[in-house]
Amino acid sequence: MKSKIILTALLSVSLTACAQETPKVKHKQSNTSAKSNTKRVKFANAVDPICNMPTEADMKDTAVYKNKTYGFCSTYCKDEFKKNPEKYAQK
Repeated sequence: MKSKIILTALLSVSLTACAQETPKVKHKQSNTSAKSNTKRVKFANAVDPICNMPTEADMKDTAVYKNKTYGFCSTYCKDEFKKNPEKYAQK
């Protein structure tokens, strides 16, 4: 009997806690937009040499090979390039 009361009480508390709205986080806004703060880089490649996806100026996955910066659509493609950059840099 006591275990049912305790279980009911715990269930009630957990349901009440879950039902409350989570507080909203207020981020500071700068005078410039987030995109304008992103450093744009000109890549040596117009397409990802691994999967042939077009590169964009704000790609985060990059690698430098022979003083040229290459852009990649994903960490996987970047890692594949790093395994044998000479093979892919000639594309």
